[in-house]
Amino acid sequence: MDTGKPVILCFSGLDPSGGAGLQADAETLLGLGCHCAPVATALTVQDSVNASRMVPVAADLMAEQARAVLADMPVRCFKLGLLGSSAAVRTTSELLREHPDIPVVVDPVGAAGGGYAFLDPEVFAALRESLLPLATIVTPNSGELTQLAASDSPEAAAGELLRGGCRNVLLTGGHESGEEVVNRWFRAGPEDSHETAHEVTEFRWPRLEHEYHGSGCTLSSAIAANLALGRDMESALREAQQYTWNSLRQAWRAGAGQLLPERGFLRES
Repeated sequence: MDTGKPVILCFSGLDPSGGAGLQADAETLLGLGCHCAPVATALTVQDSVNASRMVPVAADLMAEQARAVLADMPVRCFKLGLLGSSAAVRTTSELLREHPDIPVVVDPVGAAGGGYAFLDPEVFAALRESLLPLATIVTPNSGELTQLAASDSPEAAAGELLRGGCRNVLLTGGHESGEEVVNRWFRAGPEDSHETAHEVTEFRWPRLEHEYHGSGCTLSSAIAANLALGRDMESALREAQQYTWNSLRQAWRAGAGQLLPERGFLRES
């Protein structure tokens, strides 16, 4: 079997505007030389301004989609986006436990850019208890991090996730203020260190002037692509952020709301 192009199994919602969700995953992975195998987790009603409705796909149907792909293709990485129900979280967690050697990138999508809440506290609790302990890396923004951990500070919250089993946390700073976007990578310290110890690396990027629909999906998919291509974690994070920043710098306006990232710029250059 020709396995030259890495296959990433993506669990994400369908965004009819094409800015986020499965289309964002597919465009990013294609742009970085990978193949997206898309598992639909939810149908949404949304545009570039906001979402107004979400209907989760039945958990057993999600699992059936995924297992069909896993039986047929050599999956190199799992990328998880919107999981709209606690049943979907638990079912996905069971499937991941069957494939412990495949890296897992989790983008804990909690809300649309316009503020519509996709997840309720029960789903966040399921993510924290069942899914994040299986994650190679999780990529929350500050709002999502507060939903996933009860600690007062970002540092303590990231440490809580690491102690729960998640191996890496990339706290994204796009929702914060300042001339730079500061993304912070937390990872567990040496095994012989104190249990609360963790290492932190900051990545700084010039803040762009607009807001963007699907930037988080783009970043997490780019991380998955780079891991599937064999990069170590630090290289995967640096290259994924560079790709995402460039896609946002070249973003374009399709509707009345947020700009859409130009994820195909590498293929067009």
